[in-house]
Amino acid sequence: MAERTSDVEKPGLGDDTQVEDAVLALANDERVTAFTPAEQRSIIWRVDCRLVLTLGFLYMISLMDRTNLGAASVAGMQKELHMNAKNNAYTIVSLVFFLPYALFQPPATVLIREIGPRKFLTAIVVLWGAVMIGFGFVKSWQTMAVLRVILGGLEAGFYPGCVYLLSTWYPRFELQKRNAVFYLIGSMASAFAGILAYGLMQLNGHAGLSGWRWIFIIEGTITCALGFAAYIAIVDFPELSPKSWHFLNHREAAFVVARIEHDRADVKTEPFVLGAYLKHALDSKVWAFAALYMFTTTNSYAIAYFLPIILRDGMGFSVAKAQCLVAPPYCAAAVVMVIQAYYGDKWHLRGPIIVFNAAIGVVGLGLLGYDKNSGVRYFGVFLATIAANANCPALLTYQSNNIRGQWKRAFTSATLIGGGAIGGIIGTSVFRPIDAPGYRPGILACLISQALVMVTVAGLSWKFHLANKRVDAGGKPIEHHPGFKHTF
Repeated sequence: MAERTSDVEKPGLGDDTQVEDAVLALANDERVTAFTPAEQRSIIWRVDCRLVLTLGFLYMISLMDRTNLGAASVAGMQKELHMNAKNNAYTIVSLVFFLPYALFQPPATVLIREIGPRKFLTAIVVLWGAVMIGFGFVKSWQTMAVLRVILGGLEAGFYPGCVYLLSTWYPRFELQKRNAVFYLIGSMASAFAGILAYGLMQLNGHAGLSGWRWIFIIEGTITCALGFAAYIAIVDFPELSPKSWHFLNHREAAFVVARIEHDRADVKTEPFVLGAYLKHALDSKVWAFAALYMFTTTNSYAIAYFLPIILRDGMGFSVAKAQCLVAPPYCAAAVVMVIQAYYGDKWHLRGPIIVFNAAIGVVGLGLLGYDKNSGVRYFGVFLATIAANANCPALLTYQSNNIRGQWKRAFTSATLIGGGAIGGIIGTSVFRPIDAPGYRPGILACLISQALVMVTVAGLSWKFHLANKRVDAGGKPIEHHPGFKHTF
């Protein structure tokens, strides 16, 4: 998880001269020289294990709770709750989650900064776990839709809060590996949720409840348990981390803070002022990052919600095979995202990786939507799943690398994930029951969104090139900080 050499030697600022100056300044900082290189690596490793793994496992249960509708659907939920093409109930229940999920993200990132990660994240995890248990006892799809609205409001603070918290702990060119591990652990939920759901379906008839109801009840119970455990494990922001249970002492926290200061000088948090917070919306790149994430999650949510249904109805697999065949493409995506994260951090590269993933997504979606052979279509599922999921941590890092300041970091985390919520709305609404079993319009919409990823990254790259060129010529600093340069 932690790159043992580069993590303490390569903060990176955009060109070779700046990197050398930053490394020299960091190496001479008393907060850093107080520790041997081995001790520095040990501190970073402890941060990785406590921060990344804790948030990753919570994200895993979050994704499982958010996307288990597809598994419940093929287990009989649609039939029992009278969901059909006429009332479009499955699409409605899928879609209503994303409305509060998008709306409540900006205030949620303010709350995590003001309340603290441990109290805030623990509270929302336990509460949405209770809502998930309630899913197992609904009598109509309308009641389930209401619970999905509540679930969206509660989960709104989790993902952007985690993204923001992770970005405050690491220098820019160490972040993608951590984002990848965080997202990888979460994506394992998508990989194995189908297998778990198939196992839980076997409880059909126990206590007079259908198998699909047990999926929600058991997974909701697991969520509540992890939420209570997280109250002990979650850590605070770097400058406040000595307050966290059995974690860093003041000298070790000062070492972490020194690394951030030498990388981008934005550890200090100014008092919250609403006008100043909202002023960050005037920066065009903030919305470009949000659009990129929207285009990407249009694909990732569409795959999460509809892949089991496409495998069963579109390719003719049995319920058991449809649940289990979801896993291999996500495992392949996990391998790709880790490899890309390693080399992305090593080469200080973001945009080209994102464009490459989008390109293979276009190929994969073309095979899935327009080939008739089930084997070829399933290979297309692999490519499409890799593209959508590998680009999520890459985009998180692309955004984090190109902004600075605590409140701007909080604001852009919210807008980025808010864009992802809009992508969820698109991804769940373009796959209409009347288009089954091929879902051609939905696949075409996903294809277009991947093409737009490539166009948007090209535009941002040109913008960043001009800004870096301006700084090299002695012009206006980027992000109000001399020496700061954009990462491509």
